Amino acid sequence: MKQTLIQPLRATLRLQFHKGFTLDDAIPQVPYFASLGISHIYASPLLKARAGSMHGYDVVDPTLVNPELGGEAALKRLVATLREHRMGLILDIVSNHMAVGGNDNPWWLDLLEWGRLSPYGEFFDIQWHSPDPLMEGQLLLPFLGSDYGVALQEGTLQLRFDSAHGSFYVEHYEHRFPICPMHYGELLRPAETLPVEQAEPLKALAERFTTLNYQTDAHTLACPLQAELQDLAAHAGILAAIEDNLGAYDSTQPQGFERLHQLLERQSYRLASWRTAADDINWRRFFDVNELGGLRVERPAVFEATHAKIFELIGEGLVDGLRIDHIDGLADPRGYCRKLRRRLDSLSPSRHLPIFVEKILGDGETLRRDWNIDGSTGYEFMNQVSLLQHDPAGAAPLAEFWSRHSERPAHFIEEARLARQQILNGSLAGDFESVAQALLQVARDDVMTRDLTLGAIRRALQALIVHFPVYRTYITPMGRSAEDEVFFNQALEGARQTLSEADWPVLDCLAGWLGGMPWRQRPRGSQRKRLRHACVRFQQLTSPAAAKAVEDTALYRSAVLLSRNDVGYNTERFSAPTQEFHHACLERLEHFPDNLITTATHDHKRGEDTRARLAVLSERADWYATCVEQWRILSPSLHSDPSAPSAGDELILYQALLGSWPLDLDLQDHKALAEYNERLWQWQRKALREAKLQSSWAAVNDAYEQATQMFLERLLLGDEGLPLRSAIAEAVQAMAPAGALNSLAQTLLRMTVPGVPDLYQGNEFWDFSLVDPDNRRPVDFQARREAMHADNTPAALVRDWRDGRIKQALIARTLAMRAEYPQLWRQGRYQPLEVLGEQAHRVLAFMREDWQQRAIIVVPVHVAHLLENSAVPLVVASDWGDTRVSLPFAAKDEKLKGFFSSATVTPQRELLISAALGNFPVNVFIQS
Repeated sequence: MKQTLIQPLRATLRLQFHKGFTLDDAIPQVPYFASLGISHIYASPLLKARAGSMHGYDVVDPTLVNPELGGEAALKRLVATLREHRMGLILDIVSNHMAVGGNDNPWWLDLLEWGRLSPYGEFFDIQWHSPDPLMEGQLLLPFLGSDYGVALQEGTLQLRFDSAHGSFYVEHYEHRFPICPMHYGELLRPAETLPVEQAEPLKALAERFTTLNYQTDAHTLACPLQAELQDLAAHAGILAAIEDNLGAYDSTQPQGFERLHQLLERQSYRLASWRTAADDINWRRFFDVNELGGLRVERPAVFEATHAKIFELIGEGLVDGLRIDHIDGLADPRGYCRKLRRRLDSLSPSRHLPIFVEKILGDGETLRRDWNIDGSTGYEFMNQVSLLQHDPAGAAPLAEFWSRHSERPAHFIEEARLARQQILNGSLAGDFESVAQALLQVARDDVMTRDLTLGAIRRALQALIVHFPVYRTYITPMGRSAEDEVFFNQALEGARQTLSEADWPVLDCLAGWLGGMPWRQRPRGSQRKRLRHACVRFQQLTSPAAAKAVEDTALYRSAVLLSRNDVGYNTERFSAPTQEFHHACLERLEHFPDNLITTATHDHKRGEDTRARLAVLSERADWYATCVEQWRILSPSLHSDPSAPSAGDELILYQALLGSWPLDLDLQDHKALAEYNERLWQWQRKALREAKLQSSWAAVNDAYEQATQMFLERLLLGDEGLPLRSAIAEAVQAMAPAGALNSLAQTLLRMTVPGVPDLYQGNEFWDFSLVDPDNRRPVDFQARREAMHADNTPAALVRDWRDGRIKQALIARTLAMRAEYPQLWRQGRYQPLEVLGEQAHRVLAFMREDWQQRAIIVVPVHVAHLLENSAVPLVVASDWGDTRVSLPFAAKDEKLKGFFSSATVTPQRELLISAALGNFPVNVFIQS
C-alpha cells in the first residue's frame, strides 16, 4: 500500500471485531471516528481465530487474516479508508498461545498426528518427559466429556476416514484426534470380497505406510502416500472396504473396544477426561483454559512462524503499532520485546511504530524501562483515577458492613490468598506440580540439598506463591533485579509467617534457586539447564496463579465496594490522596509519555461509568448501609430458597444493580425490564461460578443457581418485587448525578494527563455495562453520529445529561484541543496546582505547559454531598464558596478562555472555582 502521511499518535479507539462486526462494518464509521478526534483505531486480534470467536484471542492460523472478518482484502479496504483521514491502525497480537483442541488448528493437528516428529513439535510448550510412566513421551489431551474408558464404552470415540485428505482420525464431538500414518497399515487391510485389481494397490499402499515406522523422514514421506490413498478412495469399492474396516473398531463391542484402545495407545497423545487437566496436564495453557495452548515464542522458528503475517502487514504499511496480549505469559518478556522492537525498526526505518504491552502492575511495581517499548495498555491508570475518586472516609464503614452481613473477610488480601491456595490445589495443581518437580531436580543436583523432599518443596513453594505481591519476576542469567528482589522478599516474609520454622531452610533454598544466584555460577550443561527451566516455569506459574485467584475468583467474592474490584487494580487499597495521582502522572511523563491511558477495556469487570457511579457509595456509606438494611427487610418474599442467594451474593447483586441500572429504565416498561434482567442474570451466573463458593464452572450447583435466578426475576419482573425494585430505582436516581460527574471527571483526566487517551468502543456515551460479554454488545454508531450535530451548548448538555451527549461533547472538544496543540499534550510539563479555600479538598487541578502554551485542568472530586439534592451533575457555583486555584504564572485580571466558560484571574493570581465550574462540571482553560 502506498505510504500516506498519518497523524501522530494522539488518541486511540478500541474496536472488538467478530463476525457480527467485521472490518467492512467499521469502514462507514471511520469519518465519525475522525470527527471525534481519534488518530488510530486499536483493533482486537485480526488473525484467523476459531469460528464464531467474539474476541479473536483464540487464533488457529496465524498465517491468515481472519476470513470471518473479511480477510486481508477487507483489512486493506479499512486501512485505505483510515488513510483518507490520515488515521492509523494499532493491532492487538497474541504471542503467548493458540487455540487447540477442536479440528481447526493445522499446527496442533500435525503435532497430534506426528508427535515429536512434527515440525510443530517445538512450537508448543510441552513437557514430553513425565515422571508418570503412563504419560512418558505422550501429550495429555484432556478434552473428553467423560472418563476415557466410559467414552470408549459409550461409543463417543469413533474412528473416521477423511477421504478428501486420505487420513484417519478419531472423532469426539467437535474434537478431532488424528491417527499417525505409521499406523494406517492395519486400517487398510483389503476385504476378501474386494476385486484383485483394487485389493492389490490397497494392500501395497498399506505396506508402504507400515514402512514409515522405519523411516527417519516419515513425516515428509507420508504426504505423497496420503495423496495416493485419497486417489484410491475415489473408487467406491475401495472406499466401502475402508469404511468396513472401521467397523472392527466399534468400541461399543468388546473386540472393537480393545482394538480402538490399542490403536489410541500407540499415538503421541493420551486421551483423558477434561477433569484430569488440573492435576495431570503436561503442557502449558493460557491460565487453566484447556482450549488455549502455550507457545514457545522464545524459540526463533516459533517467533518467525507466528509473526510472519504480522511482519508482512507491517512491511506493506498496513499496521502502525502493536499491542501485545498477556506479556507475562512468555518465558522471556524482555527478550521478546527487544527482539520485536528491532524487527519493527527494520521494517519501518522511517517512522517509529509503538509497542504496548498488556501488563498488570502490582502495588509499587513499575513497567520495565529496558524492554524498549512505549508503554502499557493503561490498566494502571484505571486504578489511579479510581483511587482518586474514592473517599477514604467510606473505607471502614463499608468494610464493616460487608463483613457483618456476608461473614466474608473485609480485607481483600485475605480473599486473594485463600483463592490462590484454592487455585494452586485445584485448576493449576498440575502446573504447580511441574514446578515442584523441576525444583526437586535442582535440589538433587547439589549434594548439600539432595535430601530435600518433594513434600517440603511443595509446602514452601505454595506459601511463596500465595504471598507473591506481583504477577511475576523477570529473572535473567544474572539473577533477580533489585526491583524483583523487593517483591520476592515480600513473598518470602509472608511465607515465613505461615510456614513452620522447620520449612524456613527450604524457603532459603528456593530464594537462591529462583534468581537469588546467577545461573553462571552453576556448572555448564544439564545442571544449568535444569535451573533455568525451574526459574522459567516458576515465573509462568505465579502469573496465572495471580490472574486466576484475583481476576477470576477474589474479585467476585469480595464486595466491600465493587468499584474497587477490577482488572489491574490494587484492590487492597481503597483510596489515595491527590498527591499520589500527581506523582503517577509525573512518573509517566518522564518514562513513558506515550503510555496508553484507559478507563475501559474488553476485559473490565464493570463499565467505566458503572464504576464511577458506585464510587459515590464511598462518600455516602451510611446512606448505602441504611438502604441495604431496608432492602433486606423487603427481600425475604423473593427467596424460593432461604439460602439462595447467600447474604454476600445478595449484597453483590445490589451493588451491581446500583451501578448498572440504565438511566432511562422505566419501571412500567416490562420489555426493558426483561432485557435488563437477562443481562443481569448473564452477569450473575458468571459471577457465581467465578467466585467458586456456591457454584463453579467445573461443578455447577444447579439448585443454587436456579434459586438465585428466581430471586432476580422476582425482583425485576414480579409483582412481589415492586417495592424493592422501586426502592433500588430511587436510590439509583439519588446517586446518578454524582456518578455522572465522576464519569466526566475521569473522562477529562484520561485525555489531559500525560499519555495517549484510549477510548473503548461506544463509550463516548454512558457505559453502564458489566463483565463480558455484556461490555461487548453492539454499538449504535448511528445515534452517536447524529448526536455530534445536536445542540451542544453547555446549558443543553447539562440539562440533557442523561442522553450521554455531554460525555461525547467533552471527548470531542478535548481531542480537538489535543490536535490543535499536539506538543503541549505529548511533551508539555505537568505541574500540580495548589487549591485553597473551604472546598479545596474537593478539587484537583494541574497545568500542562510547553513554551508559551498553557492549559489549566480543573475537576471536582468527592462532591456527592454537594450534589445530594441536585438533578444534574453540576455543583451550584455558590457552593464552592471561596475555593480557588493558585496559578504559577502572572495573569492578573486576565480572562482565561475555557472550554465551557471563561474565568477571570484575580489580582492574587487565583482562579475561582465558582467561575471555573460555574456552568459545566469540569473545565479546561487555554493560555497561548
